[in-house]
Amino acid sequence: MKITIRKEISADHTAVHRLNKLAFEQSDEANLVDALRKKIRPYISLVALLEDQIVGHIFFSPVTIESESEYFATMGLAPMAVLPEYQKQGIGGKLVKAGLKECEKLGFDVVVVLGHPEYYPRFGFIPASQKGLSCEYDVPDEVFMVLELKEDALKGEQGLVKYHPEFGKV
Repeated sequence: MKITIRKEISADHTAVHRLNKLAFEQSDEANLVDALRKKIRPYISLVALLEDQIVGHIFFSPVTIESESEYFATMGLAPMAVLPEYQKQGIGGKLVKAGLKECEKLGFDVVVVLGHPEYYPRFGFIPASQKGLSCEYDVPDEVFMVLELKEDALKGEQGLVKYHPEFGKV
């Protein structure tokens, strides 16, 4: 199975919406991606192709880490989806790795994710609390994770990670 990862183009939007809806068995994530695309910059949106079919998608958008004295932008990974019939075949992993490289290219040193604690640690994500970060949402510690793309990027930093209030929970 030859999977190609590339940047999403506008012609992909309908297929990406459908994919997210099928993968999550609801429209929330699909609608979130549509809304973020319109209002947030920069963002990273990649698709996984099997021949000409979009079988996977990943989206990264800026979030802020706020402390008492400062705040800085980083990237949040959400959502990542693979069509149900293609899950557990390594497509998600390829999307995550490619997306993290794109984050680095844009100059981001940190990525956060609200995700499955059994899945994301394989890419180096750890509970964000270990780095002094907390999430603005009331979520279990093990599902809110962080990855430093640059060693010690969070050294001396701690704070509250805030997503996009105008779009609700990611």
